[in-house]
Amino acid sequence: MLPATFKLCAGISYRHMRNMTGLRKNAMVAIHHELRKLSGPGPSTWINHVRRRSSLLSSRIEEEQPYSETDLCYVKQGQEALQKSISILSDQDGWQEEIVTPTGDKVLSKVLPDIGKVFRLEVLLDQQLDNLYEELVDNMEQMGEWNPNVKQVKILQKIGQDTMVTHEVAADTPGNVVGPRDFVSVRCAKRRGSTCFLAGMSTQHSGMPEQKGFVRAENGPTCIVMRPSSEEPEKTKFTWLLSVDLKGWIPKTVINRVLSQTQMDFANHLRHRMAANTGLQEAVAC
Repeated sequence: MLPATFKLCAGISYRHMRNMTGLRKNAMVAIHHELRKLSGPGPSTWINHVRRRSSLLSSRIEEEQPYSETDLCYVKQGQEALQKSISILSDQDGWQEEIVTPTGDKVLSKVLPDIGKVFRLEVLLDQQLDNLYEELVDNMEQMGEWNPNVKQVKILQKIGQDTMVTHEVAADTPGNVVGPRDFVSVRCAKRRGSTCFLAGMSTQHSGMPEQKGFVRAENGPTCIVMRPSSEEPEKTKFTWLLSVDLKGWIPKTVINRVLSQTQMDFANHLRHRMAANTGLQEAVAC
């Protein structure tokens, strides 16, 4: 692994953290501490929901197979991405509107001191959470079939049931405003009660060094949160936190426009995909 990866793994090099139990317990304690800080005046509804369900605090320790220190490093990164995302999303102050549609879809943004500008998509999808989870997690590698902004998603490695490392290739933007980009990311998928979290951040993987002809961009923390609508339980409230550094010499105004529009496009493409799946299922049933 590259030196930067060894630096990321340094935090688990101590003896008491060389096993999965110790690592996950420490990660859960950190997330519990973060949620306690967020429980002050006016916490968001979904945070309260997560706490009531004992969501992140009741994570079951799994030791079905031995894990290398590199594997544990990826697990730790995924937990870190989840913890940071929860902290960002639960702070309701300072968000500015980027895009708002007549149907209520919106993209918000804010600037964070240590991260830069982050974007937040909020939409209501006419689909049940289980169907969305299956499409976005179980069928992740098929995303290039329905999202024109993505050329390919490939799973490089799976670690346990919750963590994986992926390689994503972004499609060219119209007019080649942003040239070819790719990402290597660690992803953490958690389902707690009726809420689902899909968090991630950039990482490095020995099986996918930087590719010729592509700029290796970075993301994170990023996170999708899905939960049933309280008013219409058959529908899903969908929130997507996006933080991306596209690298290269691209004006910030261009980056901001591309990223906010990419989020809005994603929601529309996902709607079309799910509608097509539903139509196919109905046709098979007949």
